[in-house]
Amino acid sequence: MRYLFSIFVLALLGCQDQKFNVLFEYVDPLQKVLPESTYFAPSIARADVARGEHASFQFAIRSNADITNLKININAPSKAGRQLSEIKKGFVDYVQVGRTNPDPSNDIIISSSGYFPDPILYKEHINVPFGVTQPIWISVKIPEDCEPGSYTGEVRITGETNGTKFSRSKKISIEVYKPVIDKTSLRVTNWFFLERLSYLNGKKTVEKYSDTYWELTRILAKNLAEYRQNVAMISPLDHTKFVFKNGEWSFDFSNFNKLVALFIEEGVIGMLEGGHLGNRIDGSWEGEFGLKVPVIKQDTTYLETKALNDQQTKPFYDDFMPALMSNIRDKGWEGFYVQHIADEPIDANVDSYIEISKYIKSLAPGIKIIEACHTNKLKDRIDIWVPQMNFLNEDLDFYKQQQAEGAEVWYYTCLSPKGEYANRFVELPLIKTRLLHWVNHKYDIPGYLHWGFNYWGSGGGITTADDPYDDASGVITSSGNILPGGDCWIVYPGEKAIYPSIRLEAMRDGIVDYELLKMYRDRFPDEANELVRTTVYGFEHYDTNILDFRKKRRKILEDLSK
Repeated sequence: MRYLFSIFVLALLGCQDQKFNVLFEYVDPLQKVLPESTYFAPSIARADVARGEHASFQFAIRSNADITNLKININAPSKAGRQLSEIKKGFVDYVQVGRTNPDPSNDIIISSSGYFPDPILYKEHINVPFGVTQPIWISVKIPEDCEPGSYTGEVRITGETNGTKFSRSKKISIEVYKPVIDKTSLRVTNWFFLERLSYLNGKKTVEKYSDTYWELTRILAKNLAEYRQNVAMISPLDHTKFVFKNGEWSFDFSNFNKLVALFIEEGVIGMLEGGHLGNRIDGSWEGEFGLKVPVIKQDTTYLETKALNDQQTKPFYDDFMPALMSNIRDKGWEGFYVQHIADEPIDANVDSYIEISKYIKSLAPGIKIIEACHTNKLKDRIDIWVPQMNFLNEDLDFYKQQQAEGAEVWYYTCLSPKGEYANRFVELPLIKTRLLHWVNHKYDIPGYLHWGFNYWGSGGGITTADDPYDDASGVITSSGNILPGGDCWIVYPGEKAIYPSIRLEAMRDGIVDYELLKMYRDRFPDEANELVRTTVYGFEHYDTNILDFRKKRRKILEDLSK
């Protein structure tokens, strides 16, 4: 009946007075609104939140005529005169997914237009073409000292259609509960790429370590911290100045130290991941690992991967690793520094990885090794295991044994796993991105890693669309692997600004869910275990009903408020 009624109303839009030609409805923020969407059931705009997190709202606007100068106005939610004034408002933009997921889930979102909602653009106004549904996004920061209770406000849109001004409004309600979310304990790292800072500078080259470089790096760090990332991967090899004189190496760590200090100041660290010391020598997937060694020619220094037994490798690392660890200790960072050796070892090249790991540990005996891995044949060589989620699933007993023996276990997602697994792809239901961190909680996995925070543009041995707003899929590896839409980035560039995506908002809220679930299990273990069990049935089986999800989360907040 509601569907038929909606069609009837939309039919009237074309033949009635101009005041009826704009549809404006609330849509749950976990629902992806496609540009061709036409039906939205009337619903109440309500958010249930803990103190210290964010309340999010989404509205859909559609008209049977072009809308110009569409603006969003907010009457801040208030209670007894106290307002929640830290509010962001934006328009959700659409991106294409030109290469669809080759192994789609049963609940993959199908867009007949080929466009999907993702970036949140903080603009004062936009124009909306006839027949396009435009989502708007509102995020309200809840102070940690906020008085619990009901806060009410109003969202009003204004614009013009056919030269006639219009306005529409909706009430919003925020129920603030007693629990407080401060710093989050789940280790979260999205690998970021400072060489892509030119995208924040009008695509103009940014000189490394220039004033602009540091300004834009700080913008990136602030964004990471805002979305509760608390681990930063920074490569000492990439940010150290090397000098070779009289047969000895010396090192200037000042830029590396400045970079780390900046991320600490902005609240991202947390934990510091030392970037990879090595990689595959010949670049092939099954190739043996080597270590990166600086090559100095005239005034140019570049890193070249060489075998461990190469005559240049050990003389360099015999000097470099002790100097690096001395610098780490001097700065007081030893307690949270971990080191990558080489990314994604597999069974075929595990022996070369073990040889390098033993060597690095001999030079820095107390160092912790962290690695994203495709093999379990690295026992006693890795201190923080980060298997891809499907490998964690397939070999869960092994990883639980590693935890029992004192190692740490995280998991990661990237272009895989696909199928029914939760992930961050643009084509997946948004709740599956949020449930990533319910997976963390269910299986007692205290960390999550993803490789692609802002890998905009081309380079690195792959080709990709130059404009991230054009095609979110735009990447295919030299081996033919397709990186699904959204895998390479979860934020979008602006002019000296970074715009979030609705996927990043869902991730942030999922990180908060992880903390609430920990609190809930501490106080109500049986109820918590049952609630999580009936949300994440397994790595490939989830309850993705949004209404039920909201009810479950409200119960957590209500019980924790008792």
